Amino acid sequence: MTSNVQSSGAGYDPVRAVAGEGFRTQILFMKQSDIFRDNAENCLQLAERSEGQPAYNRYSRMADAWTALAKEQDWLDGEVPPVKVSVVQNQRA
Repeated sequence: MTSNVQSSGAGYDPVRAVAGEGFRTQILFMKQSDIFRDNAENCLQLAERSEGQPAYNRYSRMADAWTALAKEQDWLDGEVPPVKVSVVQNQRA
């Protein structure tokens, strides 16, 4: 069987290699922090369905870790200020 699809290189698209030339791809972009939040939600769902306290604790800790990563990624992306600074002004009478 011969194929005109490249197996490597810059022009290689694995979806087109399987689906063919007429297939139109649609790419949905998610922020990395949203992906982390989805992972945290999945861990919480697993915690709810877990059998036993050790498994529940494990999935809860994993959810906390994913949430922390999401918050840090928001900070790295510049969406959240690094530190909230309150300025105290001297009031002179």
